[in-house]
Amino acid sequence: MINKPNGSGFGRILKATECSRKGFVAAWRFEAAFRQEALLAMLMFPLSFVLAESVGHWALLVGVLLLVLIVELLNSAIEALTDRVSLERHELSGRAKDMGSAAVTLSLTIVALVWGAAIWQLLQ
Repeated sequence: MINKPNGSGFGRILKATECSRKGFVAAWRFEAAFRQEALLAMLMFPLSFVLAESVGHWALLVGVLLLVLIVELLNSAIEALTDRVSLERHELSGRAKDMGSAAVTLSLTIVALVWGAAIWQLLQ
């Protein structure tokens, strides 16, 4: 059996949780886009209880908000790693960053569609 650096069993879960906490702290501290999207999600979360017509509908409304944060975290990780490799302009680095940005845009589009449909339904 290969000895994993973060261990195994419950100890691995604790170490993974600490890594996740550090990731959230770093994203909040260094990524303005993450802060903006997180604040938007916090503002929209209470509205999800008003808009939701069922528990499943509520889960969808909240789930798409979380999706944006997940995609933003991945985009920020790509950007940080790209900058770690080199700060000089390179076509592949630019392409990687642009694709990450496009993924964030698509996740925000999903939020607009799902929340827009929920608001439309409420107003009918």
